Amino acid sequence: MRVDASPINPSDLGLLLAAADLSTLKQVGAVTTALIPPEVLRAMGGRLGQSLPVGNEGAGVVVAAGNAPAAQALLGKTVSMIGGAMYANYRVLHIGQVQPLPEGLTPEDGASWFVNPMTALGMVETMRTEGHSALVHTAAASNLGQMLQKIFLADGVPLVNIVRKPEQAQILRDLGAKYVCDSSQASFMLELIEAVSATSATIAFDAIGGGPLASQILTAMEIAANKKAENYSRYGSTVHKQVYIYGGLDRGPTPLSRSYGMAWGVGGWLLTPFLQRAGADTAQRLRQRVVNELKTTFASHYARHITLKEALLPEVIAVYGKQATGEKFLITPSKA
Repeated sequence: MRVDASPINPSDLGLLLAAADLSTLKQVGAVTTALIPPEVLRAMGGRLGQSLPVGNEGAGVVVAAGNAPAAQALLGKTVSMIGGAMYANYRVLHIGQVQPLPEGLTPEDGASWFVNPMTALGMVETMRTEGHSALVHTAAASNLGQMLQKIFLADGVPLVNIVRKPEQAQILRDLGAKYVCDSSQASFMLELIEAVSATSATIAFDAIGGGPLASQILTAMEIAANKKAENYSRYGSTVHKQVYIYGGLDRGPTPLSRSYGMAWGVGGWLLTPFLQRAGADTAQRLRQRVVNELKTTFASHYARHITLKEALLPEVIAVYGKQATGEKFLITPSKA
């Protein structure tokens, strides 16, 4: 496959930048470097000295194929692809790692077909299989968060969105979101409790990771559950409350102020292990929904298109490295 488009996702940045201090970026010749703070260097020890290709997903055109009829049938077709190392001009992949795109869709349309859309659908699937009926999502104005809001509107399921700025809240309200809580506001906790009470949300997916937010969500869920409890229990409500951390926008500690009884859990969640547990049939069903809705529910928007060379410029890294809402970048490797 010729790689024509590949997005920069937070999961790509974790590998590409390795928690480096972006204020120390500098370029000498074709090499760009940045310093890793001593306090996080130990966690990076396993990758020291290794050359690790980056780019989880992308899209492009099949320019060569093996002899198998299924592979030959893809010659000249535009496909989305996974398998890593997408920040390159060409990739050789197994046919199971590519997804043919419908006629009329471009590589840009299909470049972000996997990570964000499948993560959003995986969250919905997890919610349902674990017996929850509504969900809380943080960093909710992101590309992924907007997709999740569209899914919940289409499926008729309540969603509580948590953002960090008023302008982010407006993005979601413009999409039709009913429950949006801004953590920068003094009224945040009261609004969160009200939203969780109204929706009966008992599962959350947290992209922030560090700071008090996970604990605040569990507290709001406990308060909401106790409002409906028939009897008081010194052990708290019997309603299980679950927060899954799937991102690290805040790399600090995750303190838990235990004010939510004994029926709760905090854990990590990643897309690939979820798909392995879900099985091939579920994964294919979710993939097909993504393909069917690439121009609607799962459409991605990019602030800037950059070449591979531009992706290494310190001034460019400084922008996409912030992971700011509305600043998603698309790499176009086939362009000079």
